Amino acid sequence: MPVVLERKKRAIGANSRLGGRTAVELARPYWAKKTPPCNNACPNANDMRACLTTIAQTGSSVGNREEAMEKAWYTLTDTNPFPSVCGRVCPAMCMAECNRKERDEAVNIPAIERAIGDYGISNDLRHQRMTEEAHTEKVAVIGSGPSGLSCAFQLARRGYSTTIFEASAKAGGMLRYGIPSYRLPPEPLDAEIEAILNLGIDIRYNTRVGVEVSLEELQREYGAVYVAVGGQVGTGLNIDGEDMSNVLTGAAFLKRLNSGEKIDVGDRVVVIGGGDSAIDSARVACRLGADVTVHYRRTRKEMPAVGEGIVEAEEEGIRFEFLTAPTEILHDGARATGVRFSRMKLGEADASGRARPEPIAGSEFDVQADTVISAIGQQPDFAGLEQLKNEEGWISADRKGQTALSGVFAGGDVTNKLGLVVEAIALGRRAARSIDAYLRQSEAKDARPPLVVRASRIKLGYHRALPQNREPRLAAGDRANNFSVIAQPLESPQVIGEANRCMSCGLCFSCDMCFRSCPYRAIKRAPKEGLRYSFDSYCVACGICAEACPSGFIDTM
Repeated sequence: MPVVLERKKRAIGANSRLGGRTAVELARPYWAKKTPPCNNACPNANDMRACLTTIAQTGSSVGNREEAMEKAWYTLTDTNPFPSVCGRVCPAMCMAECNRKERDEAVNIPAIERAIGDYGISNDLRHQRMTEEAHTEKVAVIGSGPSGLSCAFQLARRGYSTTIFEASAKAGGMLRYGIPSYRLPPEPLDAEIEAILNLGIDIRYNTRVGVEVSLEELQREYGAVYVAVGGQVGTGLNIDGEDMSNVLTGAAFLKRLNSGEKIDVGDRVVVIGGGDSAIDSARVACRLGADVTVHYRRTRKEMPAVGEGIVEAEEEGIRFEFLTAPTEILHDGARATGVRFSRMKLGEADASGRARPEPIAGSEFDVQADTVISAIGQQPDFAGLEQLKNEEGWISADRKGQTALSGVFAGGDVTNKLGLVVEAIALGRRAARSIDAYLRQSEAKDARPPLVVRASRIKLGYHRALPQNREPRLAAGDRANNFSVIAQPLESPQVIGEANRCMSCGLCFSCDMCFRSCPYRAIKRAPKEGLRYSFDSYCVACGICAEACPSGFIDTM
């Protein structure tokens, strides 16, 4: 589809001089870098376009594969110290917005992010500091989940002595204790945490704030405190019988398993919930040998879990019962023996925007179970931090992460932002900027990103239709009874090939189309890092180069 640009009509005669510049000069094309939709959709604003462009230029302007991957790693880890982790577990909002899907299929950004992260691990790349200056102020971080580690990482890069207080024996938070190893094995997580701590960050394990040390003590000893304890406590069902020993929350079930505990779930497991924790709990129980059924009070359409996980669960033999809600846990006085459910119907939309499930009178039915797993939500453990809780049971913080207590910041799950790993990383990064501004008594200002360039502004036909490079995945029969990693990495040629599918939306990728299309030879090549072309003074502002530009990088006044 050709791009139609509106160009200002040039004045004639004496009125052609406008502010010392001719109308031709005012209408002359100019380079206008724009925000690609992948970067815009990422909660952490990771510059994936730059990473993809770098890898795509392997063997040309960037150098060999090693140089390209290393450059991409430093670009990505400037905002995200967990590329290998996120490449495995992020649901990839970037892909959902990729302009390439209007041509054929979106660029497989998570697979490339994983490849970049794995390259950094295997080559022991070290994070770079923003400054060599060492500040005298110290900062305490409560919690070593993705948000706490992200904040500590960015603070250490800024020259702050940072100490993390972690209640568990290992760092990682929900990354370690809430995600099964078939999705996220411990090795890449350990490696990326070690790389963060190598910046000089101190971490005190088995230290619960409020027990071993108080918040008040941290306030006295440290210039600022960041609270990021994470939502590791499962939400109860609030029905009779849920206190039986074989009724577990999804969070507790996954944490016990990931801590190395052997759990006997029996032959029949009922999982209640429709999010990722419910799907993970069901798939783990299936791998432990149980017959598993997931009950969800809405329909499949409303399930918040990632669709790929639902499909894979079905492939593994897990059954789904929709429009059902538990009303009672059946038990023998010591252990649960089953669950009583009520059939539901969907009514008007609730506060979440989804249809509200309503019980159907007289529709109750019983399901036998050896283990019941409730995965309907999670919340933080506020023990020792009660003074920070608001009336709704969370911590109130402004858009910069500042709480009502001077010098105390909060982000992630504790601020009722139970969400994705990348969102937690983004909140930690934001908090680090705010803490730096607070300690330096300056103002943290967010730069306004350039305009987002959409598919209508891209010359889609310039790009040859190519299939997406997909990671090999274990077949259902090879994964149902073990914890082997399901998604295998792309090979190096596939990584480069997939990066070449990126259309470099809103940025020059040296295609030469402007140079070749100019009928007046007014565009010159300027081979160098960054902008590769220049306009000569005799440009007549015809706009042909803007129409020819495949990436939407050239605008006209």
